[in-house]
Amino acid sequence: MGHDHSRPVAAAPPRVRRILIATVVPLFLLSVVAALVLWPRDTAQVPGGEDVPRYHGTVSRLVTETCPPTPEDPDGGEGPCGTATVSVDTGPDAGRQVETPIPAGPGAPKVDVGDKVVLVVLTDPTDPTVSNYSIAAHQRGKPLVWLALVFAVAIVAFGRWRGLAALGGLVVSFGILLLFVLPGIGAGQSPLPVAITGAALIMFVVLYLTHGISAQTSVAVLGTLASLVLTGILGVLATAFTHLTGHGSEDATTLSMFQADVDLHGLLLAGIIIGSLGVLDDVTVTQAATVTELAHANPNLTRLQLYRAATRVGRAHIASTVNTIVLAYAGASLPLLLLITADTRGVSEIVTSEFLAQEIVRSIVATLGLIAAVPITTGLAALVTTAGRGRPTTTRPPRPTGDRDDALAALSTPRGTTEPADTPAAWPTRQRSTDTTW
Repeated sequence: MGHDHSRPVAAAPPRVRRILIATVVPLFLLSVVAALVLWPRDTAQVPGGEDVPRYHGTVSRLVTETCPPTPEDPDGGEGPCGTATVSVDTGPDAGRQVETPIPAGPGAPKVDVGDKVVLVVLTDPTDPTVSNYSIAAHQRGKPLVWLALVFAVAIVAFGRWRGLAALGGLVVSFGILLLFVLPGIGAGQSPLPVAITGAALIMFVVLYLTHGISAQTSVAVLGTLASLVLTGILGVLATAFTHLTGHGSEDATTLSMFQADVDLHGLLLAGIIIGSLGVLDDVTVTQAATVTELAHANPNLTRLQLYRAATRVGRAHIASTVNTIVLAYAGASLPLLLLITADTRGVSEIVTSEFLAQEIVRSIVATLGLIAAVPITTGLAALVTTAGRGRPTTTRPPRPTGDRDDALAALSTPRGTTEPADTPAAWPTRQRSTDTTW
């Protein structure tokens, strides 16, 4: 999460460090206390059907045949049809060869000889003593483990110790989500405070673990936390303004059938908070590092000059990140977008429907929180970086202006000419913006 800015930065003055510690430590302790208060204590399982036994097997033979006719298709039903012989690898029938129907229908796995599959035992409802095996899915454990290993090796090989710290932060993030956020929402807690608390804990641990304990990281932490709170407030206002209920997806409707006490409106807000965190910390770390690097490159820059220069970098970053957010949501919602293109309703009716309106609100709120993170973090970083600057102890003699003017003129003169270029773009002055003119 976030960019790698590994240049060692100068230590902040003691007074600045004390102020940051007095600000960050209470916020961290407040997040820990909130997590203890909201920690799920009711771990009762959601009532549901009995768990179907699952075993592993290997497809050893396939026999295909013509599908029997159906009223919809007199020439033969939709295939494939036939039987698969599977060698059972686990369970009470390990080592046996069993026959199962070849999976067919929408979403059914396509199997071939040698495939590792998951078998389920289905009992005949009319005769409980009769049971048969059926292929439920492919075994994906080993492929996922190999992909995870390639992922980890690539990160560590490129990032070295920083990459290893990033992997640790990723483990912490999933641990907080799986042990606190999801069980807390499932136990009936209000999703919004659970999500903000979980996101705050993830932010504290991941940022300090990945980027080290420094004033620069503390500035990024404060900027991220402020932007998260602002994103939550904007989410509450936007969802209330557009009258969203959280029932805009089939998943939410299915969840409400199994867990009627889950606040789907709050769950929508929690998703906005969690989804914004990964992009927010990228922007805040980059802005804090930009201010630090600018101050390191030119210690004579004033606080306002640092803020303006770093904000120009932030504008370019935001311009690309906004597109990233929209494309990320669009990629996750491709089936939804295809459904929209096949819908015969008018465009205005489709756009204002809840299932699409909540995606629009989600993107807009996340983008507004992201935009706010730039001035907040940049302002804090400029304050911290310039705090404690002392006045120069010695006064340097003024440099002769003639030498400087001659050097600038020589550098700005086109090759092959002796006359200095007198165009406005000949040499950038300190006050001139580097923003591209549109």
